[in-house]
Amino acid sequence: MPEQPFEQDRAIAGTGMGGAMDLATSEAETLERTPGGPEGTGPAGKPRSLWSDAWRDLRRNPVFIISALVILFLVVISLWPSLIASGNPLKCDLAKAQEGSQPGHPFGYDGQGCDVYTRTVYGTRTSVTVGVLATLGVAIFGSVLGGLAGFFGGIWDSILSRLTDIFFAIPVVLGGLVLLSVVTSNTVWPVIGFMVLLGWPQISRIARGSVITAKQNDYVQAARALGASNSRLLLRHITPNAVAPVIVVATIALGTYISLEATLSYLGVGLKPPTVSWGIDISAASQYIRNAPHMLLWPAGALAITVLAFIMLGDAVRDALDPKLR
Repeated sequence: MPEQPFEQDRAIAGTGMGGAMDLATSEAETLERTPGGPEGTGPAGKPRSLWSDAWRDLRRNPVFIISALVILFLVVISLWPSLIASGNPLKCDLAKAQEGSQPGHPFGYDGQGCDVYTRTVYGTRTSVTVGVLATLGVAIFGSVLGGLAGFFGGIWDSILSRLTDIFFAIPVVLGGLVLLSVVTSNTVWPVIGFMVLLGWPQISRIARGSVITAKQNDYVQAARALGASNSRLLLRHITPNAVAPVIVVATIALGTYISLEATLSYLGVGLKPPTVSWGIDISAASQYIRNAPHMLLWPAGALAITVLAFIMLGDAVRDALDPKLR
């Protein structure tokens, strides 16, 4: 075979089988600049982290996209309800009580002559506020207690385990009937405090188990051998690798807390008038379900969609963060 002349703009690149292939210099540079490497690697062939891998999976999951859009819409109208509802949820006209849909009032009127559409929109703020604040309180309080008990172990772990057993034995709805029946405040804080009080044991046990698993890993043992303090081990090495299960459970629990608030308000021990709440409206509409079913349909439908959106979001996050499901 005649000898091939050397060309200045050609480069040699090794193949995976030990051979070689000719590439133009521009093509070789393109391969070097390619941001994505082999499967499981990121830019320049670096291994992808759990979070970047999870975000990549979430962006491709239609369940996550749909639920995230619904939740984004709920958050926007809870912050600025006047964007889609110009009326006053507390302005009522008894002459229009139980009337159906009318121009400008698509959901009709309730038993007091209040606009159901306006009250449904403004009720979003209450439900989302209670759910988010209760979830944050439960996640922070439960994670701190469970994480410390799992890290230090010993008597603290035993005390926490027995304490969680006690709280798990208390029925949530019955506990709400007993504890909230003596509260006269019309604000959301007693309900949020009750949810945090009875909700932290679940997150605590999950955080405890995650910390116990994470602290046995080789990188934690190596950091300890190098003289890392307990605070550094917890904050830099254990927490970032143990927080994923807590995020998953907290996301799913958020929808549960919204449903719990509506249940307690329906039973008359949660939020109280003049607070605008889906649970209050459902409770008031239950006695008119035969004559005016629209009074119950719209707030109950909004509650169901909100709870379903958060549960779907939690399921999508769980699928993305759990390596066993890959």
